Amino acid sequence: MIKRDFYINKLINSKGNGKVKVITGLRRCGKSYLLFKLYKEYL
Repeated sequence: MIKRDFYINKLINSKGNGKVKVITGLRRCGKSYLLFKLYKEYL
């Protein structure tokens, strides 16, 4: 697995600004993994 700490930290830092976050990317690039990790550890 590739660690995506940069992206997780970026999402956490912008969590309370009232804007909608959209995660986009190619197929099988780790979008769901990123959101599951964020959900498990920070929400």
